[in-house]
Parts: sequence; C-alpha cells; structure tokens
Amino acid sequence: MPVGRLQGFEVQQLMAKRVFFPTIRAGLSAGIIMAGWMAGGLASGTTWAQATATGTLSTGTAPAADAQPETQTEQQENKTPPPVVSTPLDKIKKDKSKEKKDKSEKVIQSKDTRAANRKLKKTDPLAGVDAKLPDKQLYDKAQAAIKRGRYDVARLDLQTLLNTYQDSQYQMRAKLAIADSWYREGGSAALTQAEQEYKDFITFFPNAPEAAEAQMRVGDIYFRQMDKPDRDYAKATHAEEEYRLMLQQFPESKLVPDAKQRLREVQEVLATREASIAAFYATRENWPATIARYQTVADTYPQFSHTDDLLVALGDAWEAEARYVRSIKLSESAKAALEKTYDGRAADAYRKVVLEHSASAHVEDAKDRLAAMNLPIPTPTPEQIAKSTELENSRGQYSLVGRARLLVFHTPDVVQTARVGEPLLTDPAPTLAPAVRKEIIEDFNTSMNPNAARPAVTATAADPNAPANAPETAAAPATPAAPLALTDVPAADAAGGSTTVMTGSPTNSTAPTTSVGAEVVSPGSNAAPLGSPADIPRSGAPAGTAATGGLPIAGPTNNTPLPAVEKAGMAPDAVNDIKPGTAPPAQTPAANGKKTKPEFDKSEESSSKHKKKKGLKKLDPL
Repeated sequence: MPVGRLQGFEVQQLMAKRVFFPTIRAGLSAGIIMAGWMAGGLASGTTWAQATATGTLSTGTAPAADAQPETQTEQQENKTPPPVVSTPLDKIKKDKSKEKKDKSEKVIQSKDTRAANRKLKKTDPLAGVDAKLPDKQLYDKAQAAIKRGRYDVARLDLQTLLNTYQDSQYQMRAKLAIADSWYREGGSAALTQAEQEYKDFITFFPNAPEAAEAQMRVGDIYFRQMDKPDRDYAKATHAEEEYRLMLQQFPESKLVPDAKQRLREVQEVLATREASIAAFYATRENWPATIARYQTVADTYPQFSHTDDLLVALGDAWEAEARYVRSIKLSESAKAALEKTYDGRAADAYRKVVLEHSASAHVEDAKDRLAAMNLPIPTPTPEQIAKSTELENSRGQYSLVGRARLLVFHTPDVVQTARVGEPLLTDPAPTLAPAVRKEIIEDFNTSMNPNAARPAVTATAADPNAPANAPETAAAPATPAAPLALTDVPAADAAGGSTTVMTGSPTNSTAPTTSVGAEVVSPGSNAAPLGSPADIPRSGAPAGTAATGGLPIAGPTNNTPLPAVEKAGMAPDAVNDIKPGTAPPAQTPAANGKKTKPEFDKSEESSSKHKKKKGLKKLDPL
C-alpha cells in the first residue's frame, strides 16, 4: 500500500515503528538537505566526511528553496519539533572525559578498606610521611620485608639506618622494629633475643609512649610460651611479673585493659595449678596441706573461675578435721572446744560462698552444708548479688572449636577467665602447711589444758602493782609452826674476809633438826665451794664433818686420785722370718724371649685343665 494513501493515526504509527524521523516532511527535508550538501561539497572540493567531522551536521536546518510547499492541512497535521542547537563533537568528548575524571576523584572507599587504613595507621603512624628521605626509605623497606617474613633482611636495613643516620627521627622506631622482627619470627631463641631488645628499648626510651608497648610485648613473650597448669609453671610466673610491672610503670597507657585481661588469664592458670595440688592432698587426707593450698588460692586469686567450688572444698577440709576429733578419745570438754573451732571455720567458708558468690554454680552445695550443720543461711545484699552476677556473666563459654583447640594445642585453658574485676598486683602472704599444722597442735593443747595458754601471775608483797585477787596456780604449802629465819654462822677463815650464811630451821621449832642449808661464800674466800670433796665425809671420818641433812652421800667411797699415766714401752724391732739363703732362685727368661708357663705338680695341685679328657668325657662340662 502506498504511503500517500495512509490516513492520520495509521501513518504516525507506521512512521514511529519503521522510520527514524517522526514525520514524512522531516524525512524528506533531511534527504534534500543531505543531497544539497553533497552537491555543494563536490563542487567546492570538500567531502561530506569533512563536513561531518566539523560538527556542522544538524537535522534542524531549514528546508531547501526548491522544496515543494505544503498545504495548510498538511502543515497542521505534520507539525515539526522546534529546531535543535548543534553542539561540536570535540566539546562533547571533553565534557565526557571531565565527568569521568570527577567520578574517579570521588571514589568512596569500602568499609574493609577504611578498617585496613585505620589498622595501618595504628601500627605504622609514619606510613606515607617523608617518603623521599633516605632514612625513611630504609625504614619503609624494612617494614615491607617484615610483612613478607624476610626478617634477616629487615634487620640489616634497620641496623644500617641506626648506624648511618644517628640523628634520624626514625631511630626510636627502628629500634622497636628490630625487636618486633625477633618477636614475629618466633622460636625460643628469637623470643629470648626479642625480650632483650624490648628491655633495651625501655632503658633508652623510658618516657616514650612505645615503652608501654615494649613492656606489654615482654609479657606476651612469656604468655606465648605458657604450658598447661600441670606442667612447668615458670613461664606463667614470669608472665605475671611482667604484666604487673607494666601496670605499675605505665598506668596511663592505652594498653592497660589488655594487660589486665592477660594478667587475669595468667592468674587463672596459676590458680588452677594450686587448686589441683590441693585436691591431690585431699585424696591423701593430708588436711593441713589441703587447707593451706585452698586458703592461698582464695586469698591470692579472687577472680578464679572455680572459687565457689574451692571454698566449699576448704570447708570440707575443716569438717574432716572435726570428724577426726570426734573419732579420738578425748575429754568431752576438749572435744567440744575443738569441734566448735573447726565447725566455725568450715561455716565461715560456706557463708563466704553464699554471700560473695551467690550467682555461682556451687552456691546450693554451700547452703546444704550449712543446713546440715543446723546453722542459719545468710542472705546476700543486692550489691553482692549484682557483683557476683556481673562476674559470672563476664566469663566465656566453651564452643566446639575451642574444645578442639584445647585438645590439639598445648595451651592452657583460659576460656572461663573473668573479664571484670581488678587483679591483685602484689601477692599476699601465702598460707603454709607447717603453719596450719602448728595451729592445729595449739588448738589441741588449748582444748586439753585451757589454763596453759595463760601466763602464770604470782603476786608478792614487795610488788605494789600486783592485783589483790590474783589467781593461785598451785596449792600453798603447809604453814610451819614458826617462820623460817636466817642464822649467821661464823666464817671459817675470818682473816680471808669470807662470810657464810646458813639457812635452816630454828632450834626451838617442832620441825626436824636435820635441815638442808645453803652456804654462800663471798669472793676471795679460801673456803672450799659447796659440793667439794671436803664437804663429803669419807669412810672413817668423824661424825659431823659435813652436814648432809640426812641425805645419802652420792659418789664413790674411794676418791683416791689415780696415778699419772705411764708412758707406753718401746715396740720391739721387726724380725725377718725368712732366713738368708732360703729364698727361691729367680726364674731365668727363655732364650727365645717367650714366656714359659710355670711347672705343674700333680701331687700338690689339682686342676682339670691339665688333664686331657677322652671319649665321652669330652662332652661332660664338669
């Protein structure tokens, strides 16, 4: 069907589907214009391609003069859009390149990129600063080598920096980077070298902010080498010392929370070791050692994850001592005193669990034991409940991956370590087993003899400060008929200036006349001292030579001194038993130089080696 016969709306639909131009008039106008340009270009020596390259091609130019005019009806039906202003192609290209450049400058970094940049800024604040300086180039090269694991190359570059640029601003950073390279290399030898480097850094730069980081790394060195609680605990002890030193020397550092958490984990390992030793002693019923270990853990490690179980076991140990008291034969008063003492100590441990660890798992065990002892169960305050709840909620929980890691690697179990609470920076005085044993012995002595522990007080008339109602410790002796008096006895040698005083009963008393006296001799006297042989009567001596008071005489009856020790006689001269000429002649060596065997006399000696066995006797070993 010809296009001219189409009417109205059908023509517009067909042209919209198949023709680029919206109307027939626009298409015809464009074709005429293109034909005219081509004709003009050929005439003027230019090509249509050159006209297109200049950007002067446009679909909105006016129609040619030779085009047939349209009727008024066609002009109304076929309305053309307003003319479009042409834009040069080179300008369009420049605008597009500018837009691309603006978009590239406004690239938004991802979340991971920003996090990596922040981490790099923390680890290396000097990244990208003064990159053209030679010392900074050495430092950056060493840092890149450390990241790639080439620690020897990195240390060489850092040492070159320290030796070449002694006034460089990267001296401190280079010193710390050398220690970090040893730390990242790992191994016992490398970690030992890293510890020495960190200590040197703290010595040379004690006021630098990185000194706290260096001290923290020293603690981490021992933390990495810690073993399980039932193994050698020397590394754990060193780690505890280093973390405590870090918290004491650098309390304002940003690494203080991390150091406190590491210290709690180290103390968790040490507390587990002490508690396991106490449990071992409990299986052997060595209660003093058990009590000493449990009490030490309770006093030194308050954030221990099994403190509630530990205190219950401590109370059970004191209860075992009370059961032992009930089983032995003692007086009822002594038994009652000892039972009261040990039951009271056990009840104190149970009450501590109920009050300070109300949110723990073994609080019900403590309550049951108090109820069995017919003691009231205390009620914790809201503050104590809140503190215990916070402590228990801060502990970690076991996972499948964590349990597998504990089975494979030789690392201590610190999963349930608390995340809150202040760890102790100084250890209190430990409780020792000998001290507990001594305390138990004193308890026994006090219970069996209550007055033994009190010092005896004796009041005399000469003491004005003595109390009037002082207790008497012993029964008073029988009062004599007359008081004792001192009787002066004449001196044996008045010229020597000696005075002798004899105490004894008076002659007019009813007591026996034989009394024991004491002789006091002043210095410089020639009298024989008390107890000398002159005071002891010999056999045949006249009566009354020595006043013995009726007591038997001690010592031998014959006190004659022994004679002087005689000198031992001279020993006789040694005599040779072998007579001259009877010695056997020396054996002469053989002429060929070989040793000859000594002759064998069958009449005097017997040996199976010199008898040849024949026949079946060769098989008999005997």
